[in-house]
Amino acid sequence: MILVTGATGNVGRRVLARLTAAGHSVRAVVRDPSRAKLPAGVAAVAADLADPETVRPHLDGVQAVFLIWPFVDTAATVQLAPRVAHVLASAGSPRVVYVSAAYADTDPDSFWAVVERAIAGSGLPWTVLRPTGIATNTLGWVGAIRTEGVVRWPYGTAARSLIHQDDIAAVAVEALTSDRHDRRTYVLTGPETVTQAEQVRIIGTAVGRDVRWQDVPAEAVRPMLVEAFGNPAFADAALASWATMVEKPERVTDDVATVLGRPARTFAQWAADHAADFA
Repeated sequence: MILVTGATGNVGRRVLARLTAAGHSVRAVVRDPSRAKLPAGVAAVAADLADPETVRPHLDGVQAVFLIWPFVDTAATVQLAPRVAHVLASAGSPRVVYVSAAYADTDPDSFWAVVERAIAGSGLPWTVLRPTGIATNTLGWVGAIRTEGVVRWPYGTAARSLIHQDDIAAVAVEALTSDRHDRRTYVLTGPETVTQAEQVRIIGTAVGRDVRWQDVPAEAVRPMLVEAFGNPAFADAALASWATMVEKPERVTDDVATVLGRPARTFAQWAADHAADFA
């Protein structure tokens, strides 16, 4: 039995699909099972990581947990993450596969790093996945691409190694179902860096349209990011990160290939997979 949090998200859905296709028993944690549209055969259970004790009743027989942390407030995470880890550890010490972020190693005060330390300190067996940018974040440009064919965003020359969400899911399933990855940390990236402006051009190629990039000041999108993230500090950190990538491209690793035995998918492959979203 494998417990999956973040089951309705871009990565969680892929994890569910891969686990069920491989014949594993899966229990999906959602806030409202009546509204969750999950693959056939997946048991949806109501729980909320904000109240760790609601998770406890669903841990019976669980051998592995896929963990997506849904909170971006570091102060709250400092209090909550050890409680979640304690509940998991007191229920038979299942293997935890946690989706962190590539920047956890350079920002020890980030909520990602706080959760990593809570899991490691609990005595649980663990695998940490640190993706760089996830390609699905570019779905935020859907409206602009559909209506105008112009993406107005800052830092067009910022070079990112965006990763396909299904590559994250594939690595996660491998770690959930094998003890070969215990106490390993993988930095998951695409196979190359692509500037943000080039990402827009590649999406245009995938949908068969001329899609253009227009650089705007960071201040123009900051209010939108604050609203989306619900955290001004997180929005500012994102903008600062993109600014840095103009001069220092995001790192590229071969960790996907190390785990899966094949290269990570390119951004062009991701764009082709999602052409219908932008069309």
